[in-house]
Amino acid sequence: MSEWTSFGRIDADGTVYVKTAEGERAVGSWQAGTPEEGLAHFARRFADLVTEVDLIEARLSTGAADPARSATSIRRLRESLAEAHVVGDVDGLAARLDKLASLADEKAVQQRAERDAARAEAVARKTTLVEEAEQIATESTAWKVSGDRLREILDEWRAIRGVDKKTDGELWKRYAAARDGFARRRGAHFASLDASRKQAQGAKEELVAQAEALADSTDWTETANQLKELMNQWKAAPRASKDAEQRLWAQFRAAQDTFFSRRSEVFSARDAEQKDNLARRQELVARAEALDLEADPRGAQSAMREILTEWGQTGRVRREAAAPLERRLRAVEDKVRKAMDTAWRRPDPAANPLLDQMRSQVTEAEERLERARTAGDQKRIAEAEDALASKRQLLALAERAT
Repeated sequence: MSEWTSFGRIDADGTVYVKTAEGERAVGSWQAGTPEEGLAHFARRFADLVTEVDLIEARLSTGAADPARSATSIRRLRESLAEAHVVGDVDGLAARLDKLASLADEKAVQQRAERDAARAEAVARKTTLVEEAEQIATESTAWKVSGDRLREILDEWRAIRGVDKKTDGELWKRYAAARDGFARRRGAHFASLDASRKQAQGAKEELVAQAEALADSTDWTETANQLKELMNQWKAAPRASKDAEQRLWAQFRAAQDTFFSRRSEVFSARDAEQKDNLARRQELVARAEALDLEADPRGAQSAMREILTEWGQTGRVRREAAAPLERRLRAVEDKVRKAMDTAWRRPDPAANPLLDQMRSQVTEAEERLERARTAGDQKRIAEAEDALASKRQLLALAERAT
């Protein structure tokens, strides 16, 4: 009772007053019971206000309440105290509300600053993403990686909150424009690439056709050079699409393999034949070097003619293998010729001018053959060999007749 009477009273007619620093103020009328009951009734109303203020203070201190809304509620309560129908320490509650109002304002300012900072950070993050997207759109040629990154940027974008609608809309327009620009540039690249691949396919189809046309050629050296040149052109040409490239390469290689396999077979047979020819020439040279020029020059000459005839019938031999044998054979020919010259210069009771003339013709024919071999003219060699064989045969007949 003493607490209530210190903040309010009821007069004889039932009017209830609250005591404040500014004086008493009528807050209501009580006719339903004793003055104590009336003061208790208005005191409970004051207690309800205190409870509401306690709740606001608790929520504000824990951060559960929105400071701006709390400030509005505090000011509403503070303004209502001037006409509140309560009995209690109105001045103390007013002072408390004033402090809470200052605290709420401080927290509201802090909250706005935090929201502004968060908004600025969110704007900065989205701006960074937009700038990255714009750089990708104008510079990147790593089409798959960049396309994946643009989708990742979109996912990151959607996770960012707190940007105002206007700024967000402007940044989104920039991102969308960058994404569309990248898509157009990528599309143009692959369209150009498709055109290039089609052109490359046409060029390689032509190379395949040329290779296949050469596959059955027997001009081994020239065709091999042509196929090598086609291979160089193939390597220099752009790549076609993967399937076309594999298919055309298989055809191109098959044509080359056909030609080189055939050439290999022919060269193998030729090598075997030339190996036999070489062995035959080695045998002939051995026979020539074994001739006894001192004992029987004329017999050696006759044997040498037979060796030379067989030599001309041995067929082709590789130049590097044939050259040493030819030098050895010519050395024997020179020895035979010198031996015959010596024999002709000896006094011969049976000397015959006709035989001398025929021997001279044989010598001239041998010299012509030697000149033809030196020149490497196969036609002249063949003609000279035939002429020499004929003259040697006539001389042999004449010598037997005498």
